[in-house]
Amino acid sequence: MTDKTISQRLDQDSAQLQALGYSSNFERTMTVWENFSLGFTYLSPVVGVYSVFALAVTSGGPPMFWNYILVGLGQLLVCLIFGEIVSQFPISGGIYPWSRRLVGKRWAWMAGWVYLWALCTTIAAVAVGGAPYLAALAGIRSTHSGDIFIALAMVCVTTLLNVSGTRLLARVAMIGFVCELAGAIVVGSYLLLFARHQHFAILFQTFHVEGSGSYFYAFVASSVAAMFCYYGFEACGDVAEETPNPGVAIPKAMRMTIYIGGAAAIFVTLALLLAITDMPSVISGKDADPVVTVLRNALGPLGVRIVMAIVLISFFSCLLSLQAATSRLLFSYGRDGMIVGSRYLNKLSERTRMPIAALIIAGLIPAIIVMIGFFLENAVRTIIVFGSAGIYVAFQMVVLGALIARSKGWKPTGRFRLNGWGWPVNIAALAYGIAAIINMMWPRSPSDPWYLNYGMIMTSVIVLACGAVYMILLRPYEKGTAPAGDAHRIAAQLAGAEVSSGVESGS
Repeated sequence: MTDKTISQRLDQDSAQLQALGYSSNFERTMTVWENFSLGFTYLSPVVGVYSVFALAVTSGGPPMFWNYILVGLGQLLVCLIFGEIVSQFPISGGIYPWSRRLVGKRWAWMAGWVYLWALCTTIAAVAVGGAPYLAALAGIRSTHSGDIFIALAMVCVTTLLNVSGTRLLARVAMIGFVCELAGAIVVGSYLLLFARHQHFAILFQTFHVEGSGSYFYAFVASSVAAMFCYYGFEACGDVAEETPNPGVAIPKAMRMTIYIGGAAAIFVTLALLLAITDMPSVISGKDADPVVTVLRNALGPLGVRIVMAIVLISFFSCLLSLQAATSRLLFSYGRDGMIVGSRYLNKLSERTRMPIAALIIAGLIPAIIVMIGFFLENAVRTIIVFGSAGIYVAFQMVVLGALIARSKGWKPTGRFRLNGWGWPVNIAALAYGIAAIINMMWPRSPSDPWYLNYGMIMTSVIVLACGAVYMILLRPYEKGTAPAGDAHRIAAQLAGAEVSSGVESGS
């Protein structure tokens, strides 16, 4: 592509954004593959699978494997709806501006509020989850206080990397993607070829995890682990103003995130399952960390350290992508004057073209959540479990918003459209999302402390209630003049223009 063609493409992108009521000073230099890498490292199949593998097996036995395929198909439906929306509204911040254009200011403000706190708690969760790996790799004995310090250091490092600019973000995301995918393929292939102890038939054997009840409930419970591995594709749209030709590139990158990230998660899960030597010990909980057991038996101490290094890169790149998504959401909020401190959050650095204040907040809030663990270990665990549920709630506010807009006459006008499939895919995506949220929040362990058993429900109610109070008392949605709730009106205007054009050509 020539310099002239690139310049024309960038001018068209700027014109499209201006027509949507915005101008941008972001560097529009992120390629399709780099944009995809951002979504992939946010989704991070290695982090997702390794973090919850034991929970999935103890809940549903080996057949839990099939959940990674079923959940992937469900999230693909959501991804397709997001693709239609971002293709027409390629605006930084993702879920908040999409909801704003589909439904209106209040709906958008609440969707963004839920998504913001879900992102912040997820950043804290990933940092806390990655701390033991860094400790082990450094030869440090893992302790609760030590892991908190390490988690804080990880958040600080990724914040500093993020403020360095779009190019560094894109490069680090690309490095993270290559390392994680290569690690997943190499380790998975080695386990399947040289360390397989189980037959493929084990994928259909429950090992009586269901007890005296129906296996269906155990299978559904284990699906929560797969749900943890299938979000992140929305991050591709969070940096829409940093990607050339976003109406085409971002829907494509989103789908690639589901396809490649999902395939990697499925492959790693299959390899780990078939490499387990003592399945009853894993299901009973006697082997509390089957991933480490499998890797140690198959690869030895040196191999384990190499894999742990790859896993650690995955944690860092995941944190980097999560913070980038959070900062773009805060920037988008600030640009529309929708939150306290907007005049600082909406500024970009003249040197790096990055929202520095928003990035600092995207590091500070998760750091505070992590530091709560110094004083209230159980409290921070309760807060962190909100991450996954909150992201799914925010997703479904967009999916429901799209359905509301369709009912008013919205017909997507971006370069990626589902056309006649729009309605059935939208309805199916909403049905899947609601079922997923209920499944994630359903209390299943009466023997656990109430704050763990009802943690997702409790934190979700608190976040929604605080958001509602903030919105009612301060009315942030009344600030700013950016367009809102105009998706269906744009469709009507375009339809009218087409009719007028047809009449003129006929005459």
